Amino acid sequence: MSGAAEADLELGIKVNIDATRLIFDTLRRVNPGVRVVFTSTTAVYGPPPSPGFPLTEANAPSPGSSYGAQKLISEILLNDYSRRGLLDGRIVRLPTVLVRPGKPTGAASSFASGIFREPLGGQKSVLPVSKDLSVWICSPRTVVKNLIHARDIPIEAYENRSRVVNLPGITVSVHEMLAALKAIGGQEALDLVEEEHDERTEKIVKSWPAKYDTTRAKQMGFADDGTLENTLNEYLEDYGRKKT
Repeated sequence: MSGAAEADLELGIKVNIDATRLIFDTLRRVNPGVRVVFTSTTAVYGPPPSPGFPLTEANAPSPGSSYGAQKLISEILLNDYSRRGLLDGRIVRLPTVLVRPGKPTGAASSFASGIFREPLGGQKSVLPVSKDLSVWICSPRTVVKNLIHARDIPIEAYENRSRVVNLPGITVSVHEMLAALKAIGGQEALDLVEEEHDERTEKIVKSWPAKYDTTRAKQMGFADDGTLENTLNEYLEDYGRKKT
């Protein structure tokens, strides 16, 4: 996870590079040419050239965090194994997935799910970043649909180019997230969000661009995401809301 990888460099290397390489190397020996869908991250990019600049796969990655650097290393390795025919890699850079069920994680972006999941369950949640910060997000349903699609894309669709695709998403600000929380959960839910600024978390999340041109993904048949309101309604349909 992004926050944990920044806090513990050695752990991040073991999980995001060493373990990933072990999996790739085992697969290429046991089942040469097997199709591998690798979930990477838009954290491989550093800050955009200018605010609001829409990045594409053609923009050179320049990670602003150890997590982004580690995932980029694995991307390059899988791309090379695919070039050699050792594996058939499909590398998808995921937006921040929102709303994730379960408990908070070590991801720097964990707050984005937490400010919905916990208040809608009657629990307090901490907001560690500024309200004017924007993030690139996607719903779990759309991400799952696109991961399945990545598995099924014919190899010819990549046209001997990089196996990397930036998945579709939407750009939302934290202010818009809180407004959506209030609209769906009322003031009672909003009052459960406590602002507690964390400079380390904000620095990591700010290094991730918040806008992308996903023309390539759409040309390859990947699905667009819906609105934030739709995403929240899907979360409530799938996981319900705890009565308080």
